[in-house]
Amino acid sequence: MQKTFIGPHLRRLRIERGETQGAMARALGISASYVNLLENNERSVSVSVLLRLFEVYGVDWREIADEDGTSQLADLRAVMQDPLFAETRPDLAQLRAALVHAPGLAASFLRLHSAYQAATDQLLALTEGEAPQILSTPEAAVHNEFRKHRNHFRELEEAAEGFWGSVAVEPDEVYVALKRRLRGRVGVTVRLVRVEDLPGTLRQYDEGRREILLSEALDHTNRIFQLVHMAGLLEQRALLDSLVARSGITDPRGVARLRVELANYFAAAVLMPYEAFLAEARATKYDLDHIATRFGVSFEQACHRATTLQREGAQGVPFFFLRIDKGGNVTKRFNATGFHLAEHGGACPRLDVHTSFRTPGRIVPQFVEMPDKSQFFVFSRTVDRPTWARHAQDNRLAVAMGCAIDHAPEIGYAEAFSVAGARMTPVGINCRICPRAGCDQRAHQAVVLSQPVDEKRRGATRFEV
Repeated sequence: MQKTFIGPHLRRLRIERGETQGAMARALGISASYVNLLENNERSVSVSVLLRLFEVYGVDWREIADEDGTSQLADLRAVMQDPLFAETRPDLAQLRAALVHAPGLAASFLRLHSAYQAATDQLLALTEGEAPQILSTPEAAVHNEFRKHRNHFRELEEAAEGFWGSVAVEPDEVYVALKRRLRGRVGVTVRLVRVEDLPGTLRQYDEGRREILLSEALDHTNRIFQLVHMAGLLEQRALLDSLVARSGITDPRGVARLRVELANYFAAAVLMPYEAFLAEARATKYDLDHIATRFGVSFEQACHRATTLQREGAQGVPFFFLRIDKGGNVTKRFNATGFHLAEHGGACPRLDVHTSFRTPGRIVPQFVEMPDKSQFFVFSRTVDRPTWARHAQDNRLAVAMGCAIDHAPEIGYAEAFSVAGARMTPVGINCRICPRAGCDQRAHQAVVLSQPVDEKRRGATRFEV
């Protein structure tokens, strides 16, 4: 049975109510020493104590047992790879202690370092004569919100489970059933239109006419996804409003982006029900082509869904998901692992997700090692985008999925390799903070603690010292 630790949450709850450990112990019917052990994460909490917390303090146990410390620890470890901390880098035990005893300070430190990185990028842009970069993008805010929830939203999962009610819909009738549902539930009709009548657009909702227009450029799979997405926006408005409000995001661009991503999450949960998807993933060792066919979705949608299998007591393999274009720009990212995805700039050029464009449609497996020695199994593949006309052919992106190497035996794509003896490719977070000075793919010199280039020596790159 999975143990649950609530140290920082319990301490924060007690301090907010101005209680001593003794007073909380009396209220919960336990000893003061047990409260102390719980606060220091030296004991896991029992179900009876969680229920008592709800009775006494009105705290939902699912909120107080939230394991956001897991993602915070991964973020702290990644930040500590900055060359700025090369001589004073704390070990893992110290980082864990910081999260237990000063979670607010740790969170503030992460925000400060993020702002420092953004400011550094802005100064570099100004130095290079470019336009200043925006310090915090809507995409970054949404990514952080998803990461805070470990890429899993219980309320959206529950709403998706009840989407069809007791009516079973056959797979080949889903599209028609969705059109009928939208017309009956929210009075919205669906119409398929020609590419030239909806230029540059795949889906448009005309609120005044209560009509959803779908471009004929969408294949059948994506027409279904777009209709479930719209059903989420229209039918689950109150739930989406609640999740957005709780996120703390107030910038209109961030709010709009978050609503879109939450509706995408809902659509994926409807089309790929949690328990059925997890069972299929385990049975096929995450054969995502097979899974996509089974659930009538695209490969990319199946990959994205696999990153959300983080329900307590029924967890799948924790993955990160990365999507890039041919220029190396990261266009989408989600993360349920300790792998740190850079907020600014592209992905590490040593990741084979970049080379997957050479073999379209084929899985490219890779074992990688981060500067902190953490190791991951990563597999990449290209995905096709809708084709508008003959001049828009070869419109591809590439996606990468990765998990900690401990989970590699659960992934079919790793079966051809000996995990114990696998050759690791050294990768980093981003060239501007990566400490691998001798990397022959380095595009920038590290912006802090950089040594002058040795004019008497030429290394693998002009940046090597």
